[in-house]
Amino acid sequence: MDILEYTEDHIRFRKRLRAFLEKEVIPFVDLWEKKGIVPKDIWRKMGQAGFLCTDVSPRYGGLGGDFLYSVIVSEELVRTDHTGLIANLHSDVVVPYIVSYGSEEIKAKYLPGCVCGDIVTALAMTEPDAGSDLAGMRTTAVEEGGDVVISGSKIFISCGIIADLVVLAAVDPEEKNPYDAMSLYLVESGIPGFERGRKLEKMGCHSKDTAELFFSKCRIPRKNRLGEKGMGFHMLMKNLQQERLITAIAAVAKAENVLEKTIDYCKTTVLSGKPLSKSQATQFALVEMATEVKLGRTFVDKLIVEHMQDEDIIVDTSMAKYWTTEMVKKVVDRCLDLYGDFGILEKYSIARAWRDVRAMSIYAGTNEIMKGIAAKFMGL
Repeated sequence: MDILEYTEDHIRFRKRLRAFLEKEVIPFVDLWEKKGIVPKDIWRKMGQAGFLCTDVSPRYGGLGGDFLYSVIVSEELVRTDHTGLIANLHSDVVVPYIVSYGSEEIKAKYLPGCVCGDIVTALAMTEPDAGSDLAGMRTTAVEEGGDVVISGSKIFISCGIIADLVVLAAVDPEEKNPYDAMSLYLVESGIPGFERGRKLEKMGCHSKDTAELFFSKCRIPRKNRLGEKGMGFHMLMKNLQQERLITAIAAVAKAENVLEKTIDYCKTTVLSGKPLSKSQATQFALVEMATEVKLGRTFVDKLIVEHMQDEDIIVDTSMAKYWTTEMVKKVVDRCLDLYGDFGILEKYSIARAWRDVRAMSIYAGTNEIMKGIAAKFMGL
């Protein structure tokens, strides 16, 4: 029995999305990989077709769907063999901060654009000198009258080049406790004092634009703060449960996709007069990987159900993020071995997958951070 229960509406949504991606995305992936960026127009097409921010209320133009729609989007995007169109970052990581903590004025102003794809969002937390350590954040936000003046820099910001709206974490320099100093702000593209740095060249995820962001006395309205002042760290911690679950979902889906292609390759590739799949060593390798992938799928599907029931599973999602991203790295690496010399050729998607999955254990909090969270709650 399957753990997740998809309705007919979910199934139709998946079919419609898969057809959209096959027509509008897959034929252009190689071009986007070479250019190192995904054009804004595909975001608008995604939004206009109803595939962005599926949980946002119809009041703001959204579908008002449950989390399973987000799961479907994540799984189907994995099948496109690229990481540039990171709709789940926009829909399920960044926009939820606006939904959960934005004023009604903020929601009315930004959510319709987020849903239709006119507004692409980014989340700016990581800094050059702090990395995953939020307590080491140095970007400051100083309130002056009805404004907030922001100064500092961020790095490794996904969609940093094309983003129209950034959810920015910054600290009050007068507050000594770093966990009470942090607040979240909305910063629009193009305002004075906000500049984008270089588009970072990476070993993988080539079509996912990743950038440096710089803020030099950048002045925004105080009403662009999300939630209460000083509550930024707590807001981030609450929303990180979904971010890490989304990462685990993508990791399992990627492992399934790569394994499926590798099995097909082994069945159709003949060596010494027989298919690779007839070799006992190959069979054992495929069975071992299939077992780990099924274990990951079962763990993640259980967490999806619990997340949809609003359970506090931050420890379990931290474990899942750590385990699944390590698992997908092992699976892709071993599948590359089965391809042999041909695996290093760009004509096979395994080469791109090998590069791309390496970063999964780093973003959304390094796996060392995930283990530290689990250890703390285990009382170790």
